[in-house]
Amino acid sequence: MGLAACEPKEASLKASKFRVLIFVRLIAFTLFVIWRISHRNPDALWLWVTSIAGEFWFGFSWLLDQLPKLNPINRVPDLAVLRQRFDRADGTSRLPGLDIFVTTADPFKEPILSTANSVLSILAADYPVERNTCYLSDDSGMLLTYEAMAEAAKFATVWVPFCRKHGIEPRGPESYFELKSHPYMGRSQEDFVNDRRRVRKEYDEFKARINGLEHDIKQRSDAHNAARGLKDGQPRATWMADGTQWEGTWVEPAENHRKGDHAGIVQVLVNHPSHSRQLGPPASADNPLDFSMVDVRLPMLVYVSREKRPGFNHEKKAGAMNALTRCSAVLTNSPFILNLDCDHYINNSQALRAGICFMLGRDSDTVAFVQFPQRFEGVDPTDLYANHNRIFFDGTLRALDGMQGPIYVGTGCLFRRVTLYGFDPPRINVGGPCFPSLGGMFAKARYEKPGLEMTTKAAVAKGKHGFLPLPRKAYGKSEAFVDSIPRASHPSPFAAAAAVVADEATISEAVAVTTAAYEKKTGWGSNIGWVYGTVTEDVVTGYRMHIKGWRSRYCSIYPHAFIGTAPINLTERLYQVLRWSTGSLEIFFSRNNPLFGSTFLHPLQRVAYINITTYPFTAIFLIFYTTVPALSFVTGHFIVQRPTTMFYVYLAIVLGTLLILAVLEVKWAGVTVFEWFRNGQFWMTASCSAYLAAVCQVLVKVVFRRDISFKLTSKQPAGDEKKDPYADLYVVRWTWLMVTPIIIILVNIVGSAVAFAKVVDGEWTHWLKVAGGVFFNFWVLFHLYPFAKGILGRHGKTPVVVLVWWAFTFVITAVLYINIPHIHGPGGKHAHGGAMGRHAHHHAGNNKFQEIYGWP
Repeated sequence: MGLAACEPKEASLKASKFRVLIFVRLIAFTLFVIWRISHRNPDALWLWVTSIAGEFWFGFSWLLDQLPKLNPINRVPDLAVLRQRFDRADGTSRLPGLDIFVTTADPFKEPILSTANSVLSILAADYPVERNTCYLSDDSGMLLTYEAMAEAAKFATVWVPFCRKHGIEPRGPESYFELKSHPYMGRSQEDFVNDRRRVRKEYDEFKARINGLEHDIKQRSDAHNAARGLKDGQPRATWMADGTQWEGTWVEPAENHRKGDHAGIVQVLVNHPSHSRQLGPPASADNPLDFSMVDVRLPMLVYVSREKRPGFNHEKKAGAMNALTRCSAVLTNSPFILNLDCDHYINNSQALRAGICFMLGRDSDTVAFVQFPQRFEGVDPTDLYANHNRIFFDGTLRALDGMQGPIYVGTGCLFRRVTLYGFDPPRINVGGPCFPSLGGMFAKARYEKPGLEMTTKAAVAKGKHGFLPLPRKAYGKSEAFVDSIPRASHPSPFAAAAAVVADEATISEAVAVTTAAYEKKTGWGSNIGWVYGTVTEDVVTGYRMHIKGWRSRYCSIYPHAFIGTAPINLTERLYQVLRWSTGSLEIFFSRNNPLFGSTFLHPLQRVAYINITTYPFTAIFLIFYTTVPALSFVTGHFIVQRPTTMFYVYLAIVLGTLLILAVLEVKWAGVTVFEWFRNGQFWMTASCSAYLAAVCQVLVKVVFRRDISFKLTSKQPAGDEKKDPYADLYVVRWTWLMVTPIIIILVNIVGSAVAFAKVVDGEWTHWLKVAGGVFFNFWVLFHLYPFAKGILGRHGKTPVVVLVWWAFTFVITAVLYINIPHIHGPGGKHAHGGAMGRHAHHHAGNNKFQEIYGWP
């Protein structure tokens, strides 16, 4: 009996239609391009050549996007079977251990209350308590984060039993108490109401303590420093509540105590629980909450701040994840790892079990990771900047499940630990369910997982490294860490978990493996762990696993597994996309280019990776297609000079099949037409700004060997959330990324106005000759409408304002053209020579993969 099943859901019929339409459109596009090549425009040869190049690219990028979707599959975890196989009648479980990594870098840009809610939701998740450990990585090294986690651990003693007693969903307290209705799932309505009222009071007090921590820490530190009689100029330490100096970053930075220069810290905030259930106390005068029938144990919680020193490249998030991997191996060494951003909380308490289903089911030992879709709250109802990105998550990633599996896209991903250590899969079949025969064709060898009977001496005699796929020195100098690797590769990861002893020696070893110099002359960041050298370490790390022959799975459940926050401010959103697109291009120009990946990579999986690493190049051609047609009204030279009947036929087939394909994909992915269109709108904005900037930055990096730096995306709203939860949407923060879209808007308005003026002035006598071009100009403006609302700030709340500004610019341009003689020559009508060509364009697609074609 399997733990995950594929939903048929007419999938084969839809896939057949999808494949036929792709084939028909490919033929029509080929004929279209042949017609374009054979019908030159001698009056503007440069225009003809560049437009042909653009059409080739748009067709190629469309094909890269569609080919990996030839075999879409919906996989559903079977939680009932999982419970039947692994949960015992006495309340214990045989489920494997799970280490959950939460990463944060700045408690001011990433609200500390959000991080605390993420940790609380993890502690309250429905997973065996003794097999669930939460690690918080704090790259800022600030006492504020540590004490916030200590407060969260105290509140968890109330919140977690409350969730277990009443089946609370979601498990993040902030989101739960914001719900308008609270469906009851426990035993007694009155008991629930009283408990909820009490826990709500506790949570409000917890929030007040969190919000006051910064002031309390400063006040406490000032008192300690004053008592020591420090003189001016002497370092002023930051003090913990127990009267000891904080080893990390101080409030007033000093040598060895500032960001980028502080000691490593590992603190166990909640010790590893016992293996037997521990019931709570009954209700009393001091404690009105009755937990006498509830297991009150808490999962282990560990605070980690890796050492940072000047002169070392700490590799941002990827370095933090690798440090957590080593630290967790020394402490708990669970066979599976889940990583979450600090703004993501567990929305569905069954999420961890759902992911594990894909790791323990039939033929699952070749699955390297399980990727969950990213879901967001706090996004404006119209999703102005396509933050939900449903087309990518529910369309592209889900479709890849029919090949080798979805790509790794950061947060919400469950890993098999040994895949991070460079292990090969026990066997390889790159063909997948779509093309199983490709496994034998492309796989050069089949690997077998090492058995426990292998001794180190026997393995060395065979020329191997014991249980290790790489030499011991590649993993670093910690013997304790290296010795933990064979245990993580145990063929039965759900065997009984050993008790975790977090004594002084173990903690010291955990600190040692997080030092700044530990990775020097090792394989970390190249062959082991998260890969360095790009800001999108997630994509390239998953790619390195796929080229070894590992597979991945896509897990989408309802209610959604994890929910996070997204930047709804235009500037922050553009910087976020700039970071993603720059990272994709960095992969393309590195040794991890998917063009040169191993033959263990499924052919269509390779196509998907080529797509994800080349899509920003679309900006180069899109800038041309969104400006030159409008300028053609001024110059009189057009892309297509004299279209024929066959041109219209080919174009109609190309556009018609494109729309039908979009409808099929939207229907299969379960998204709305509005979401599909909104994705297309933001794709236009991103292509004209962030994608173009990414291309320029990466080319500068490649040519001049200059590093690219990025600022952390702020999740702290700048507006007044109390009065308007979407206030940050209307805050204007000007950036150079906005320049190109503004120019494109002005060019298209001016081009349309000039065309209108030429017809009114009698220079052009037929409206039909310019209708197609004017329609395309307005099509471009319509796609940039969300961007125009964004740059107007609070005035953008009223959509009419945007239209008024566009109309005003249009009318002024037309009037100036007609009334200034030297622009168009005296007397209204005048010859520009020859018949006027016609043109237009079409664009369709999703957030990252689009297409544009000319029409007359």
